[in-house]
Amino acid sequence: MTLLTPWAETLDPDAPLPEYPRPQLVRPDWLNLNGRWDYAIAPLRRGADDPLAVDDPAAPPAAWDGRIVVPFSPETTLSGVGRTLRADQTLWYRRSFALPRAPRDGERVVLHFGAVDQSCRVAVDGVEVGGHTGGYLPFALDVTAALAAGGQAREHEVIVAVRDVTDASWLSRGKQTSRPGGIWYTPQSGIWQTVWLEILPRVAVDRLVLTPDLDGGAVVVTVHSDHAAAGETARVDVLEDGRVAASTDLDVGVPTAVVLDGAVRTWSPDDPFLYDVRVTLGDDRVESYVGMRSFGVGVDERGFPRLLLNGEPHLPVGLLDQGYWPDGGYTAASDAALEYDIRLAKRLGFTMLRKHIKVEPLRWYHHCDRLGMLVWQDAVSGGTTYNPLVVSAPAIASPTLDDRRHARFGRADEAGRDAFERELHDMITHLRNVPSLSLWVPFNEGWGQFDAARIAGIVRDLDPTRPVDHASGWHDQGAGDLRSLHIYFRPVKVPRGDARVLALTEYGGYSLAVPQHTWSPTTFGYKKYRSRDQLVAALERLHDREIAPAIARGLAATVYTQLADVEEEVNGLVTYDRRFVKVPEDVMRAINDRLRDASSRASLSASASSQRSLSERRRDDARKDPA
Repeated sequence: MTLLTPWAETLDPDAPLPEYPRPQLVRPDWLNLNGRWDYAIAPLRRGADDPLAVDDPAAPPAAWDGRIVVPFSPETTLSGVGRTLRADQTLWYRRSFALPRAPRDGERVVLHFGAVDQSCRVAVDGVEVGGHTGGYLPFALDVTAALAAGGQAREHEVIVAVRDVTDASWLSRGKQTSRPGGIWYTPQSGIWQTVWLEILPRVAVDRLVLTPDLDGGAVVVTVHSDHAAAGETARVDVLEDGRVAASTDLDVGVPTAVVLDGAVRTWSPDDPFLYDVRVTLGDDRVESYVGMRSFGVGVDERGFPRLLLNGEPHLPVGLLDQGYWPDGGYTAASDAALEYDIRLAKRLGFTMLRKHIKVEPLRWYHHCDRLGMLVWQDAVSGGTTYNPLVVSAPAIASPTLDDRRHARFGRADEAGRDAFERELHDMITHLRNVPSLSLWVPFNEGWGQFDAARIAGIVRDLDPTRPVDHASGWHDQGAGDLRSLHIYFRPVKVPRGDARVLALTEYGGYSLAVPQHTWSPTTFGYKKYRSRDQLVAALERLHDREIAPAIARGLAATVYTQLADVEEEVNGLVTYDRRFVKVPEDVMRAINDRLRDASSRASLSASASSQRSLSERRRDDARKDPA
């Protein structure tokens, strides 16, 4: 059956997702290019054996198949198309546009794509302006010269040619498959995030890095500009509730500590306070924000390794969040839909979302920042065909395999390994300013895993401010900051003998199929229940009998599977269409409160025990030295 979320009912196909797409770097001169485009699906003209081959965008098809609503993939209902792109086909896009204003002398016109899956080439006014490979990250193209070549025309034309081979190559694909079912899902192709255009000076803020320094009471600011001259300076203002808390001039490209005036107000899920940031470089002015917080690893009063938030032990109580929608695939029908998921998770008592094998639009992270939801960010998996003995059997029992033997993990192709490392670098660069993002996850359950210990070192070098879960689930290579367990088919027990933080990074997966709210007659889940009452009782037993006692014995983070149903998977706390919450909000919140209580009681007990031990040692010392 066709499932629609409530937000699909109010979708304007001529202006979907109209919000500014990059809240961390805002300018006033911009144009949203979402809406109705011409499209065609045609046979690939060249290079069928090369997964990176894409047709020439300066030679579009003579005829078009119809209209598609961008940014929804053609496989989705909201796109208005409902067709699947094959590996031997090209997906073509075309639309005309007018600039929001005439560019001034020396200004640049930059065309932005939030994400295009998997490879594309772009032409403007018949001139190829660039392309991109990697379906989950944004890219920008300077189209100034192409517009000039088109003369003084009020209307301009953009053509995009897209190739998507899904799982027929080593390219990153996440959980997409050509044979969907169970935990693997329908492919998504083409443009699936906002397309937009901005006009900016030649010398502009091309990238901004904001790193909180709680100990120094400062924000370390780095202003990057591709065209700034050596020694050029930028003005930075940091504002607290509209009051200027810091203001300074700094050299472009040089990390500079901007010390805040007065006591620093920290960011946390309980108080997600954000400072506003303004940066002026020549004629360019951008607005951003920063949350003053720190993440790390330490030891609690009991001697157990713990994750730290702002220097204190913190128990993240999390949900697996895959970010799929029955009507839009990878793309929510509206900004309000993104916000709904985060608010629902908070109402259910969760403080963290593990963004699973997907990079979301920046607006999703912005909502986490301002609403107070920690984020654990997965990299997107790739590689060739996965061996079930490597990626599935360990859910029951399997030895840990050495991931330097690349072929058994679907990573024999060196080009694929190199591409993953580049995309990992780009993802971290893209998201490092997100205040709520608290941990990186390069690999999950052996899906395209390779050299995870080495990769953990690369992640740490790129971003030393956040912990790393180097191999979530199994095939632990002994690296990173977490010992990361996935437990579905056996009781949750606390293993000993590891100095890393013990985290249960997937568990549960309890399933309830709700009539009229399922994607398919075929359903999947790890344990199936027939009624809401049965599901609630099972969740209470699981958490009270296994998870809370494990927390008392040193378990330091939890990630329940999962927030929402996805296609055949019906193990979400809310149905795929977001219309029915399966567990009463107050009940789930009380369960999660008991997990936090278990952590607090254990800490208090350990603290009291430590104090008694200290008193006993003092008495012993007194006996030895009566004076």
